[in-house]
Amino acid sequence: MKRIITIQDISCVGKCSLTVALPVISVMGVECGVLPTAVLSTHTAFKGFTFRDLTSDIAPICEHWKKEKIHFDAIYTGYLGSFEQLDLMHKLIGDFAENDTLTIVDPCMADNGSLYPGFTQEFAFAMAKLCGKADVIVPNLTEASFMLGIPYAASGYDENYIKKMLLDLAALGAKKVVLKGIEFESDQESIKGINNKIGIAAYDAEQKRFSWYFHKKMPVSFHGTGDIFASVLTGALMRGIPFEKAYALSADFIVESIKETISHDDYNWYGVDFESAFPYLIKRLEDY
Repeated sequence: MKRIITIQDISCVGKCSLTVALPVISVMGVECGVLPTAVLSTHTAFKGFTFRDLTSDIAPICEHWKKEKIHFDAIYTGYLGSFEQLDLMHKLIGDFAENDTLTIVDPCMADNGSLYPGFTQEFAFAMAKLCGKADVIVPNLTEASFMLGIPYAASGYDENYIKKMLLDLAALGAKKVVLKGIEFESDQESIKGINNKIGIAAYDAEQKRFSWYFHKKMPVSFHGTGDIFASVLTGALMRGIPFEKAYALSADFIVESIKETISHDDYNWYGVDFESAFPYLIKRLEDY
C-alpha cells in the first residue's frame, strides 16, 4: 500500500484540512499519515474558534521519522500558517522526498480575490518558492495571482491569459500545474462546451501540454472543497491514475458531494457531505 504524509491543520469540526484529507485518502486505498500544523475547535468560518499552534512539534516529529527510516510515496502540504512553517516544509521535502516521492502543494491562502486573514503579499511570494519544489501544485485563480504578483481578474480573461498564467506558474519550478475555478464568459472555439460551467486548466511542463476540464457550475459553494480536491487528486495519483483523469475525478467528486449535500433541506452550511459520496468515488476507482 502506498503511504503519503499530509501536512496541514486540524479543524475539529468543519470538514476541511486534515478531517477531509485523512478519510478521503484512506477510502481511496492509500495510507494517510498526518502532521498537524495547528488545532482549531472549528474552521475559521465559525465565530469564536480556538486555535493552538503546533509549529514547535513539527521538527521533533520529523526527526523521529528519520530515525525510524519512514518512507513516504507522496508529500502533500495544505494550509500553512506562517513563514516558519513554510521553512519547515522546505526542510521536510529535502529530508523525505526521494526519487520516487511525489510532492503536491496546495497553496491554501486566498480566494475570491483576497488573501486569508493574517497573510501578506510577502507570504504569497514565499509560498511560490515552496511551489517551486513541487511536482504538482493546485492553486485557485486568486492564489495564482498573488504568487505571480499580478492583479486578480475575476472575469474578462481569455484562453491565452490562462495559458500564460499556467506557464508562469510552471516557471516557478513545478512540473504540473492545476489551476482551479476557471470560468469563461462565452464559448471559445478551442475549448468546446463551457457555457455556464466552471472547471480546471492544467499544464504538464514535462510534456509541454495544456489540458482543460469543465463541469456544471453548482448553485452553491462550500468551505473545504479545495481540500477535498487536493486530497482526491493525491489519492488518485497514488493509485496510478493518469494526471488528466485524476484532476477530472477530483472535480467530479466535489460536484457529487455538493449534490448529496443539497439534496437534504437541513444540510450543514459549513461543509459538504463528502462521506455520502464515497460510494461514487469507490465506483469510479473500480472503473479505472
